[in-house]
Amino acid sequence: MANDGKVYSFGPGGLKVDGARTLRRNLKKAGVDITRLKPVHTEIAERVLAEALPHVPVRTGKLRNALKPLGTNASAIVRTTGRTVPYAAPVHWGWGTRPNKGKKWRGGPIRSNPFLWDAQERIRGEIEDTYMDKVQAVLDAIADN
Repeated sequence: MANDGKVYSFGPGGLKVDGARTLRRNLKKAGVDITRLKPVHTEIAERVLAEALPHVPVRTGKLRNALKPLGTNASAIVRTTGRTVPYAAPVHWGWGTRPNKGKKWRGGPIRSNPFLWDAQERIRGEIEDTYMDKVQAVLDAIADN
């Protein structure tokens, strides 16, 4: 996928930053604490979640309440907490194997409702700008030390 000279691209897994792994490796080699990237990723995950929440399908509210943003050294993730909503992935991505009388599953297939994917698509430009600005701020802070 061409990325028009940008250091990031979008694919099936979301935003991929070209060279992010190399950046983390080089920061480690230079003795820099790469946990400085966690707040950057956390902020992005929080923004995607905020955009997605109004579009989460609600029956009981468990799915909406179980979604939590998480930032790691390497990624921004929105995930569900615990095992309270095992149906989260089928609701988001769909599930065509139902019904199954052998497993006593009732009802029809679950139509996908990719509320998180759609949210990150709607704010793609904002995510890109935020990520690049925040990573540059981290690099500037490291250079100033």
